[in-house]
Amino acid sequence: MSFDVDLFVIGGGSGGVRAARIAAGYGAKVMLAEEYRVGGTCVIRGCVPKKLMVYAGRFADEFEDAAGFGWSVEPPRFDWSVLKRRRDAEVTRLEGIYDANLIRSGVEIAPERAVIEDAHTIRLTGSDRRVRAERILIAVGAHPVKEPAVPGIELAITSNEVFELETRPERILVVGGGYIAVEFAGVFAALGSRTALLHRGERLLRGFDDEVRDALAEAYGRRMDLRLGRTVSSLERRGADLVARLDDGSEIAADHVLVATGRRPNVAGLGLDRVGIATDAAGAIPVDAYSRTCVASIWAVGDVTNRANLTPVAIREGHAFADTEFGGKPACVDHRLIPTAVFSTPEIGVVGHTEAAARAACGEIDVYKASFRPMKATLSGREERILMKVIVDCASDRVVGVHVFGHDAGELIQAVGIAVQMGATKADFDRTIAVHPTAAEELVTMRVPAVTKHPVGVG
Repeated sequence: MSFDVDLFVIGGGSGGVRAARIAAGYGAKVMLAEEYRVGGTCVIRGCVPKKLMVYAGRFADEFEDAAGFGWSVEPPRFDWSVLKRRRDAEVTRLEGIYDANLIRSGVEIAPERAVIEDAHTIRLTGSDRRVRAERILIAVGAHPVKEPAVPGIELAITSNEVFELETRPERILVVGGGYIAVEFAGVFAALGSRTALLHRGERLLRGFDDEVRDALAEAYGRRMDLRLGRTVSSLERRGADLVARLDDGSEIAADHVLVATGRRPNVAGLGLDRVGIATDAAGAIPVDAYSRTCVASIWAVGDVTNRANLTPVAIREGHAFADTEFGGKPACVDHRLIPTAVFSTPEIGVVGHTEAAARAACGEIDVYKASFRPMKATLSGREERILMKVIVDCASDRVVGVHVFGHDAGELIQAVGIAVQMGATKADFDRTIAVHPTAAEELVTMRVPAVTKHPVGVG
């Protein structure tokens, strides 16, 4: 059987681009189709532009804190149009780099939609061209959804449209309690918008450690109108106001309502039914540890598989696929231990088990905790605290979870994640000399458990 390419990648996001480049590096003839912009959600309308907005918002705290250190700062003025222009320019620059890297690697890019016709055939819908591929990799990601489908929900925006706003909203309501909702609520509050964050649950960030969730709620309660245990019943336009009616009968008027309640895999119209690939209850493509679907010639990586929906995970999955299929180096991704960060303000960084999950998995655990006012806040006067937790399996002394809530937690957890991935024990942490004065030194100077199911040793 003859093929036009060795690999056809559908989707130009982080996972697809990495797979294409690595496969091409092994000598494969690769073609990649992307109907929107190369770079995917992360680069174009996700992690990167959002983090730039997070940085912009944090300057507000810096200006305020400066007075406590002797600086006289004129009342600062924020210009949304400048941020938007520079942010969009940076996204375009990064998109160009992604394009250039693919071309440099020898990958052919098709800037159009691709659909599957059979196990080895892809049709490019713009040119109506058909391409025969020995292997097909689906890396189409996911899209935000407006849920629940209450009356007027079409008036809301999602995390896609938020980047298109030409002016900063004076008032915004964010609906949701996950990463995206929490991060955007923090951004708009910091940039001066009167912000309300509404979540149906009693705590934000399901799946995170409860103490971290409580610390975030306390901090956000000071920064915005935080409403937990509430849902939106309807949205309606009243003149210039977009009014959200809540389940308790109260109302919130805003310029925009940002719904960030979930994302769904981009499988509609992809042609999966033609090859016998059935999606699961969440609409995701089932795959095995090597990202293989039920069709021998088709693989899938990234958010479309709904395993761990994080950009670095998609990149690792794409790389592992290429190593396995084209590099002769079988590799699969371990999804059990993934360091991650939430770019709220303050920030959250975690790796490993929550306290509750560790107790269920390990039985007897020790929990070391530190909660303190950061050194910077002693002069700035800011009401801010840092929380750190180290969770230890008593039987092995292995550190099975680390949770950090506070400034630069994301940067910190990346380094800590290496130690936890390597199987570091609490004794290893204790032997590590502290870097002083830092907040991070607390991770290696906690000696007495705050919670224990094990006799306390000499520390």
